[in-house]
Order: sequence, then structure tokens, then C-alpha cells
Amino acid sequence: VQLQASGGGLVQAGGSLRLSCAAAGRTFSNYDMGWFRQAPGKERDFVSAISWSGYSTYYADSVKGRFTISRDNAKNTVYLQMNSLKPEDTAVYYCAARALGSRSPGNYEYDYWGQGTLVTVSS
Repeated sequence: VQLQASGGGLVQAGGSLRLSCAAAGRTFSNYDMGWFRQAPGKERDFVSAISWSGYSTYYADSVKGRFTISRDNAKNTVYLQMNSLKPEDTAVYYCAARALGSRSPGNYEYDYWGQGTLVTVSS
């Protein structure tokens, strides 16, 4: 499956952005989806994940209550609504996919990755 992330940009602290990740090539509803981010000089970190149905969602503690993940299987797209953004949210954000149910929620291994979209939060 090919993934294309978009929606990044420059925003002031306290602002909002919505990232999108469009999938192509395979049946989208066969995949669990995730969002990760990598800040300059740091390792890539888990942000959020959503099951193939959208019924189950998971968040890193650092974004819980501020970010919301969702998906529209009819549009082959997963979203990450980011509110109350902080400078420490600045990073390249990546979407990822893996076959549904292939790993436990706490396992952050994914099989397919998008190219990333840059989010910059100014103070």
C-alpha cells in the first residue's frame, strides 16, 4: 500500500492542524494505521494508532487529550486532528500501515510508511 501524508505547516502555539494520509494500492480497511513523528536530532516516536474499523484508538501520553485520530475507509484516508499545539510537537509526521490485527497495540512495528509531512509550531 502506498501512503501520502499531507497537511503539515507552520502554526503558532495553541493552534490546530489536521494531517491527512491517503492510501492507495490495497483495500484500506484491511490495515491498521498509525502516526509517528520525528523531531530534529531525535528518534521517531509513536503518536497515535487506529484499528482497521476505527473502533479502537491509541495515543501517546504526550498527545492524549489534544490529538484525535480518525479514518474514513470510504475515502481511504486516515486523519490526525492536532489541537492545542505546542512547540515540542514540532516534527516530521509520518503515517504508517500494517495488516489488521497483525500485531498487538503496544507493538510499534509497521510495514508501510508515507513520506512525512513537516509540522512546525512557533512559540
